[in-house]
Amino acid sequence: MARKPNYQFERMERDRQKAIKANEKAAAKREQRDRERAESGADPAPTDET
Repeated sequence: MARKPNYQFERMERDRQKAIKANEKAAAKREQRDRERAESGADPAPTDET
């Protein structure tokens, strides 16, 4: 006998997985941005002041 589909639960799970993925992506972008800021702030561009 086939199981009765639980569409509401399946949609909730898809949305939950999508939210987790979006949060991971946002965290990765935030870390990359912080890394780039740290590199640019710690190593300023050399200037030719002679």
